[in-house]
Amino acid sequence: MHQGNMTSADELISPQYVEHVPLPTPGREGLKGLVMMARNAFPDLHPTIEDLVAEGDRVAVRVVARGTHQNTFMATPASGKAVEWREIHIYRAVDGQIVEHWAQVDFLSLLQQIGALPAMV
Repeated sequence: MHQGNMTSADELISPQYVEHVPLPTPGREGLKGLVMMARNAFPDLHPTIEDLVAEGDRVAVRVVARGTHQNTFMATPASGKAVEWREIHIYRAVDGQIVEHWAQVDFLSLLQQIGALPAMV
């Protein structure tokens, strides 16, 4: 998905997918929309997995995402700035498909880096 290939999303994500992060559109389509919005704003977006832990039906992933703000993101025009932010994701899988997802994304840092919010002193 980090390459913008949403075909794999339909194979890997259950039609009954539940997203625990508020999205304008629920479910699998909402997640795909969020990924495409991020890929549009940061076309060179590259997530790096720093930790991956699996136990039972859960997988936890700690990620550092990097990209260049080249198009509007959350009403903030392109800044041209290279940015980096951190994310933690937890997935629940059943029969080889993701059925639930929880995430903590450092949007504060991202929005400060692109100039949407003032930097904290």
